[in-house]
Amino acid sequence: MTPFYTYYESPIGIIKIVGTENAITHLLFIDKREPASGSIPTVLNSMGSQLDEYFAGRRKKFDIPILMQGTPFQEKVWQELLKIPYGVCMSYGEIAQRIGQKKASRAVGSANHLNKLPIIIPCHRVIGKNRKLVGYAGGVWRKEWLLEHEQRFI
Repeated sequence: MTPFYTYYESPIGIIKIVGTENAITHLLFIDKREPASGSIPTVLNSMGSQLDEYFAGRRKKFDIPILMQGTPFQEKVWQELLKIPYGVCMSYGEIAQRIGQKKASRAVGSANHLNKLPIIIPCHRVIGKNRKLVGYAGGVWRKEWLLEHEQRFI
């Protein structure tokens, strides 16, 4: 199945929204646009609207169909990330404990890095145990921006 895609101009750069007719599969930070796919399913347009609300501080949780694509462990981690409240940070170790694998903080970090739905699955809310910002596939500067953005609206 050929994916559909469109683009969103965010305060932290261009986001490529990729999905099927029924769900979002990827949010990708990119440097430049290509032509969008011919037809854009409603779910992709809805994602753009929800991102508008998020960046305006009016949306704290996304309610859009998503399709996670990972190993059972990764999906377990991502499901746990969805439970982190807006504006709250947790450490990789805390997530590992919450999924019942307290020694798996590095594996949690790896799952975070492979999250294809950043912002929706809020991996930016996961920080080092020393409360430092470490790792973010979109760049640590974006992670810092997202955390500061959420702090302004809690």
